[in-house]
Amino acid sequence: MSKPRKLAFVSSDAEDARKAADALVSRYGQNPVEEADVVVALGGDGFLLETLRETMSTGKLVYGMNRGTVGFLMNEFREDGLAERIAAAQPETIRPLEMETVTADGERSSALAINEVSLWRQSYQTAKIRISIDGKVRLDELNCDGVMVATPAGSTAYNLSAYGPILPLDAPLLALTPVSPFRPRRWRGALVSNKVAVRFDMLEPEKRPVNAAADHVEVKSVISVTVRESKSKTATLLFDPGYSWNERILAEQFRY
Repeated sequence: MSKPRKLAFVSSDAEDARKAADALVSRYGQNPVEEADVVVALGGDGFLLETLRETMSTGKLVYGMNRGTVGFLMNEFREDGLAERIAAAQPETIRPLEMETVTADGERSSALAINEVSLWRQSYQTAKIRISIDGKVRLDELNCDGVMVATPAGSTAYNLSAYGPILPLDAPLLALTPVSPFRPRRWRGALVSNKVAVRFDMLEPEKRPVNAAADHVEVKSVISVTVRESKSKTATLLFDPGYSWNERILAEQFRY
């Protein structure tokens, strides 16, 4: 018989999530997060992403249960049989994006994104952005409200609302998706290998300032942004059997 895993329960500030955490701690006990094998996150997708960032590259497994308004990355909440569910759960490894920015003041910074790196215009004028892949210019000028690079995990978030493609979690791809493109009118984005580096250069940055964000980390007035998948950092999500990420992806694409 395998050794029982040490569980740590964490929750968002939502009342339902806090109550669920209290009930589960009373039933299964509580371990400090740093000593746990599995971190059980109670809330919505936003809180799960926060938990993944905090446990990145620690080797800990994260099992989410939905107690929020959005739960695409979460398992169904049930108090019964939690240890058995976790033992049978299917792991999915996620690699975040690394965003490197240069601002108009020459400041350089970096941040990680599990969902997407997004750029959007600051002013009433459309942004003008040049897009290069691995050092080769692929789009001389994109006039748009914004543009993003989304991971498979983030493909059902902002990317989907901008009519980007949904990606299976194990797909070796990133979605490059424009937001309200004006010119070229027919460009609707691209799928690129997760091995490439995507660079965005702002054209007319003083007249058309652009902000960038890696999930919730925002950088104002960028003049260039480079995005690539991390080679060293990982996080591992657990999904109930029969309710895997890929199953959800299929179900989402056949909804009407």
